[in-house]
Amino acid sequence: MRTVNPEVHARRRAAIVEAAAAEFAAHGVDGTSTAAICRRAGIGSGTLFHYFATKRELFHAVFADDLPRTARRCAEALAASDPDTGLDLLTGHLIGELTDPLAPGLASAAALQANRDPEFARLLTSLDSRLQEALTTLLARLADLPGRALPLPAPSAARWIRNLIDAAHLADETADRTATVAELRVILGWLTGRKQ
Repeated sequence: MRTVNPEVHARRRAAIVEAAAAEFAAHGVDGTSTAAICRRAGIGSGTLFHYFATKRELFHAVFADDLPRTARRCAEALAASDPDTGLDLLTGHLIGELTDPLAPGLASAAALQANRDPEFARLLTSLDSRLQEALTTLLARLADLPGRALPLPAPSAARWIRNLIDAAHLADETADRTATVAELRVILGWLTGRKQ
């Protein structure tokens, strides 16, 4: 029996997921073939199916692989010495994803897939719930600071932050992402009660 080097296995899996993300972003789930993913990853179909039994499973992995990273960011944000620092950590992570050129295509593909794939919809809901909880906690901590007032209750402000960032992901891919990020930061400043 052949032994598997865990580092090589993890690197190859990550390369497959990365190649798949690029294909899904460009062509959506239905427009992406496993052959195209294999070509982009430089592997044969046998290797692909060794790691992922179906294209659907691979699409799920593109997003599921982000869950631990988001969980770490939420934990870091909640452990920050003050709520402003925590919010900056968490919103910086979320806004930073907007600069990824794959973001608009993957967001569109995810929205379509969530409407027809209940398991994938649950995966996105889990991610959204974790973010909502962390943002609400941080905003509530901000509201408790002397002289700090939020324009909306913490849960509503958290929901708007998530919705605005999600909408920015779906923005026209030809849009000036730098301007979008700058404008988003101004809006988030208002939602978090910061002086502008």
